[in-house]
Amino acid sequence: MNNEIETMKKLIDNSNNTVVITGAGISTSAGIGDTDHWDLPAVLKMMSTTLMKIAPKKYYNAVWKSFLNQIFNNGPTLTHKKLAELENRNKIQGIITTNIDHLHQLAGSKNVAEIQGSFAVNKCLKCGEYYNDINIWNKGKLPKCKCGGIICAFPVYAHVGQLIPEAEKARKWIELAELIIIIGTNGSYYWSYGNHINPNAKIIQINPKHTFFDNKAILNIRKKSDEIFNEL
Repeated sequence: MNNEIETMKKLIDNSNNTVVITGAGISTSAGIGDTDHWDLPAVLKMMSTTLMKIAPKKYYNAVWKSFLNQIFNNGPTLTHKKLAELENRNKIQGIITTNIDHLHQLAGSKNVAEIQGSFAVNKCLKCGEYYNDINIWNKGKLPKCKCGGIICAFPVYAHVGQLIPEAEKARKWIELAELIIIIGTNGSYYWSYGNHINPNAKIIQINPKHTFFDNKAILNIRKKSDEIFNEL
């Protein structure tokens, strides 16, 4: 593994434009399950605007138990923090994520494209006013608008759709990337940015599992990301 980390260091140091792509695997050490470990009943409750409207307390408690508690009390992970440090040192120019936990920004990263939105992208279901702040979900109850309406997160009201402005930002970054580091994703939403990847970009993948990116990467590191970034 030391040789892999040394190779990764050299690739990062020699790159003038590095973009990171992250998926669920980067957040599992915070207790947020990936698609292989979803609590399906909890996920269905989280995505239900009907439950949100008819039983707001029950909805909030379910989402807090399965998702929000892990965000506010367990995250960000070591990898999130290390990526923020690398961005601060100008070693990373952008992070593209399919995650909705907003942990990259909570760790301090600024150049993040959340292509599925997150719990920091919210709007009132009654008047449509936007509340782009994840901390409204950390008040012990379902957030309410000043008009009295229920505030809902983008992944819920959009039914896990694509947040177009964020996807467009991701495409611009990926076109310019010399180095792409892919962490903990199997390639979901690849269709959103894949055709825009710089064909000359070098790709590193960090994932203990085999994925869609195996044959695209010049370096596949079969470890969990926290283990690698702890040594980087």
